[in-house]
Amino acid sequence: MKKYFAEFFGTFWLVFGGCGSAIFAAGFPDLGIGFAGVALAFGLTVLTMAYAVGHISGAHFNPAVTIGLWVGGNHTAKEVIPYIISQLIGAILAAACLYIIVTNNSGFESIGGFAANGYGEFSPGGYNMTAAFITEFLLTMFFLLIILGSIHKNAPKGFAPIAIGLGLTLIHLISIPITNTSVNPARSMSQALFAGGGYLSQVWLFWVAPIAGAVVGGFIYKMLFDKE
Repeated sequence: MKKYFAEFFGTFWLVFGGCGSAIFAAGFPDLGIGFAGVALAFGLTVLTMAYAVGHISGAHFNPAVTIGLWVGGNHTAKEVIPYIISQLIGAILAAACLYIIVTNNSGFESIGGFAANGYGEFSPGGYNMTAAFITEFLLTMFFLLIILGSIHKNAPKGFAPIAIGLGLTLIHLISIPITNTSVNPARSMSQALFAGGGYLSQVWLFWVAPIAGAVVGGFIYKMLFDKE
């Protein structure tokens, strides 16, 4: 159970910290942190919780990562579903907390996009479904390569959270204008549930593309690099 609680808290922190920075701080008048600040916030959530609970659960915080690590031979099949359930609960509870905070602002009118992911009219830059799918697929694939390489037994010890956190930061710097960056079905699901409407109807892509990319990334690493 410690593993599942670790995944719950880690995913909660990722959504609360990453999506919270996008909702509250990205466009704050005069002092907003912008895209770069949001990208860094997502990276820092993973980096900090990877050090905090990574020794307990492996610090997945992401259903696509859990599946990719299983494909790559770094996670047991029997724990895949419990991990994903823990991640979803953590993400949804974090989104609920964000919703409560947003709606208790004196000037509240609407939650707007609520840092949800989307394509077409719901893409920050107006990118279509094809662009969104390719982006999410490729970035999740490379994210798995980064993760599997940094946790390999021959990699420098103790630095994996830094590589993974900075990798996620870079992923956000690339793709916030395209999809608002997912690479994480739990993060996408939690925000879409509250944003509703078109965001919820498009959430399928942010399950399919990241998981497909993670599976390919896990397979590539296992077949080409994990031979030592």
